[in-house]
Amino acid sequence: MAKPSKTCTSLTLSSSASATSLSKDLPPQYVAATRDFLIDTGIYSSLSDKYSSKDSYSHLIRHLLSTDIVQRGHVSCVFTVLPFIINIFNGLFGGAIGGIAERVAIACARTVVGQEKELFLGELSISYLSAARQNDVVVVDGSVVRSGRNLSAVVIEFRIKKSLKLLYTADVTLYHLPIAKL
Repeated sequence: MAKPSKTCTSLTLSSSASATSLSKDLPPQYVAATRDFLIDTGIYSSLSDKYSSKDSYSHLIRHLLSTDIVQRGHVSCVFTVLPFIINIFNGLFGGAIGGIAERVAIACARTVVGQEKELFLGELSISYLSAARQNDVVVVDGSVVRSGRNLSAVVIEFRIKKSLKLLYTADVTLYHLPIAKL
């Protein structure tokens, strides 16, 4: 195995996002190639404040879900797989599955747990059984399995609406923050 050369240096970003310091040993063609790569992929531009705030992914998936059934301990939603949430294999992007599962789990838990308790995600386990393709209509069913004083456990199933084929399952554990006693 070859040792790295002494002239190999790294790009160091300073505390502000716009200032960058470069090593004197770095050839200018590498700097240009790196800059062009970052510009081409869109990483070079700064993100809007709305995407660096708490719960920003919700704005991306909130309008996808439409509520079908809401009962105590059970929530059912429907969504269509649109082009902006598919991966390169033309299937539903895994991050969107996780975001939708978390959103439905919180909605399920809210039917059982009062609004005065804050919920936070403790564990999310997803089983990928099959892929949802572009323009598929998917039904998401969430059910509270257990709800106690400190946590709620929710099971979620993603199925194709026409065939009821099971696509993904998710097990979600939500913890309850205790109410402060002053």
